[in-house]
Amino acid sequence: MTQPLETELLAEGDLDAELPPTSGAAAIEGRSPYKLAWLRIRRDRVAMASAIVIILIALLAILAPVIAHLTGHGVDQEFHRIGENLDGSPKGPGHIFLWGTDDQGRDLLVRCAYGARVSLEAGLIATAIAVFIGTTVGLAAGYLGKIVDTLLSRTIDLVLALPYLLFAIALVAVVGPSLRIAIAVIAFFSWASVGRIIRGQVLSLREREFVEAARSLGASSTRIMFVDVLPNVLAQVVVLSSLLIPSAIVFEATLSYLGLGVPPPTPSWGNIIAGAQTYTEAWWFLVFPGVLLLMTTLAFNLLGDAIRDAFDPRGDQNFARAKKG
Repeated sequence: MTQPLETELLAEGDLDAELPPTSGAAAIEGRSPYKLAWLRIRRDRVAMASAIVIILIALLAILAPVIAHLTGHGVDQEFHRIGENLDGSPKGPGHIFLWGTDDQGRDLLVRCAYGARVSLEAGLIATAIAVFIGTTVGLAAGYLGKIVDTLLSRTIDLVLALPYLLFAIALVAVVGPSLRIAIAVIAFFSWASVGRIIRGQVLSLREREFVEAARSLGASSTRIMFVDVLPNVLAQVVVLSSLLIPSAIVFEATLSYLGLGVPPPTPSWGNIIAGAQTYTEAWWFLVFPGVLLLMTTLAFNLLGDAIRDAFDPRGDQNFARAKKG
């Protein structure tokens, strides 16, 4: 009786092929979805390469003060004599300035390292806030239903309909540009998409047997939402978080590029790129922050896709079969 079960498990892929052969009840071993997802991600070369890139970018941000100390160049220190050409344009990469200088004669490597701090901080904090609010709203709307679902769903539709750039411009005009305002704007425009997806998942879970059993035992709605239903949507929350981080990073860079994010002289990849647009001959001024932004967002997107496929491998298999057919 164990042979058909083992054959079926192995037919899903070579993931379980590394398990030692056993017989009887010992052959049936439960595995959590998170453990299976980790095993699949660990075998995905693109996911591992993306994770390495993210770790390197994070190290660049963490070691920014060390880089500034080793080079002897402060993040806002201007070198008009040795950091600029005779015509006042940025100086190219060399032994003194490894990545060249910007339009103010400042070390571009040091500023890009500190800019990584701003971008990652904005992306991670804004994503955490958005995921927390969106998950809570989605749980309440999907489980409580009726008038609560109607009010929260219409609120989500209203937030998704707002033009974020106009809202950001109006807000900054009132309170002034800052990193906190940028994070607040990013989180405000990101939670609604999370709430809509989580609501749909909860709607499909609230009539399941384990939820009915919890109701019959007298569990409160709050306990059922956060103890019984939430663990079953955590996989979707993890996937959404990994895909929201690059969007938040690009959002922050866009706001800083437009002068609505962090105020100068605080470095951000967005305002560094904005300063480089008038110096077409200084390729390093645009290339280095642009490549860092591209690599970071691409790595997070690829890792997010890998996490999504790891939690739902059958979707990829079905698509491949349909394409073959």
